[in-house]
Amino acid sequence: MAISATTHLNFRGDARAALEFYRSVFGGRSTVVSYGDLGMPKDLPDADRVVFGQVTADNGFAVMAYDVPGQAPAAAAPTATTRENGMTLTGERFFVSVRGDTDEEVRVLWERLAEGADLIEEYGPSPWAPGFGMLTDRFGVTWILDVATPYAG
Repeated sequence: MAISATTHLNFRGDARAALEFYRSVFGGRSTVVSYGDLGMPKDLPDADRVVFGQVTADNGFAVMAYDVPGQAPAAAAPTATTRENGMTLTGERFFVSVRGDTDEEVRVLWERLAEGADLIEEYGPSPWAPGFGMLTDRFGVTWILDVATPYAG
């Protein structure tokens, strides 16, 4: 069993630049997937923004990031997490991202964290992972749990 927790930063259009900066500082490899890469029509305003990004280095450094969909600069960000047009919108500047190797191990963690939590996205299959869910725990911390899969794009 392998579980890891990674800070997940939320940006408003500059996730790609931030990830490149962090890679230049800490070294390692970056993965950047846009909304368009996952099927959003390329002519929509957010298609080139980051839906999944990460930097990982052999020295143990890891950070994840994405661009909150449909958001202008931070001053216009919402103050709570909501679902709109099938997308999660949040004013949170970070999440804690927990990844596991199997659906079984991640699902157990999800069930434990979900006690007394506000569910944002129920745990289940997603276009990018066999298991994904998002919740805000009883202490106000927003968590993303998913099954780690390599990006094949």
